[in-house]
Amino acid sequence: MQIKKLIVAVITLFIGTTAFSQEIDLGVKAGVNFSKISDVDNLSNKTGFQAGVFAGIKFTDKVGLQADVLYSQQGAEFDFGKFDVNYVNIPIVLKYYLVQGLNVQAGPQFGFVLDDDIYDDSFGVHSVEGNAEKSDVSAVVGAGYDFPFGIRVDARYNFGFTDVLKDEKSKNNVFSLALGYSFL
Repeated sequence: MQIKKLIVAVITLFIGTTAFSQEIDLGVKAGVNFSKISDVDNLSNKTGFQAGVFAGIKFTDKVGLQADVLYSQQGAEFDFGKFDVNYVNIPIVLKYYLVQGLNVQAGPQFGFVLDDDIYDDSFGVHSVEGNAEKSDVSAVVGAGYDFPFGIRVDARYNFGFTDVLKDEKSKNNVFSLALGYSFL
């Protein structure tokens, strides 16, 4: 139910500010994630992908706002397996344009767990349901470039604020690279 309220709030924000905007972007994006769960021993980076849609509004030549809805593979690997956590992430970033197209980004991200599994290869292929919290809140910082012909590229780093695992200090840390295409 929380995801529905958040989506309605984001759509309302975009509809309410459309009259004041100079430029609207709607598009798709996909990329790669390099994720790690901090504060847990013996875990290393896991590579996954992300894909979804974005909507953006450019208020002035210097300031814009962009919201994404992304399927995101995250988690970590360990000596004999891996911990997979798949999210629907909704980052909402303020974009400040330094020069034509080049921007820096910052804002919150709200994640909702779709599924979580632990694969332990030490006793053969084995999968058990993980112990992940159902939601995640992160801060997003990054940089991007909006090309005039619709292509968008960005690099972002997400710092987790909430614990990934129940009853254990563990935060998501994700570096992502993405390529997008704006239809407008």
